[in-house]
Amino acid sequence: MKKAFTMIELVFVIVVIGILAAVIIPNTRTNPLQEAAVQVISHIRYTQHLAMMDDKFDTNNVTWYQKRWQIFFSKTEYGSDFLWTYSIFSDGAGGNTGNPDVSELAVNPLNTSKLLTGGYSGTVQYDDAQGRNTRELLIGEKYSIVDVDFTAGCSIATNKERIFFDSLGRAFYGGPHLQSHAYKDETSVKLLKNTCQIELCLETCATASSEKKIIIYIERETGYTHL
Repeated sequence: MKKAFTMIELVFVIVVIGILAAVIIPNTRTNPLQEAAVQVISHIRYTQHLAMMDDKFDTNNVTWYQKRWQIFFSKTEYGSDFLWTYSIFSDGAGGNTGNPDVSELAVNPLNTSKLLTGGYSGTVQYDDAQGRNTRELLIGEKYSIVDVDFTAGCSIATNKERIFFDSLGRAFYGGPHLQSHAYKDETSVKLLKNTCQIELCLETCATASSEKKIIIYIERETGYTHL
């Protein structure tokens, strides 16, 4: 005589599956803040890696330190359609302007046909006809990031949206193109002396609740970046 499941057993199995689904599915939903932070951290670390591998010291160039590798957060009308994005570049090829020229941008190591920028006005824009931009870096679109704010440890009146590194991996904040000395603290450029906090927010950071923002930390001396 063949054995079969009774109706009660089948109903019981369906109920159990339903309960498990109710518990598991919410935990598999994506968290845009977490994903954005993980991506940004990986790119800050990659910027540090480039700086350590590509020492800019040059006895024939008195402003060699202005070419250090940097990660630059921006939000421009034509470059990113007023959405937050970022670029990784080494200044100098087009002059030490502080703006990422095409020839200065890092190549995306995961796709060498693309550059590490989500878009910047006058360079490689978010809707680049040649598709040279890396769309994931347009974090305002990809992860709905509304605001990026550098707070404790790296807040500065101007150019606070940049982090750059020397050949030892030490972090600076401000714009390297504004430096007049390799290591001297200046009004708009400083060596990181305290833990830097970078906030990524789904609304204005100043008023965002803890659920609407996530903080990235960069440690002094080592430049170690983490959540």
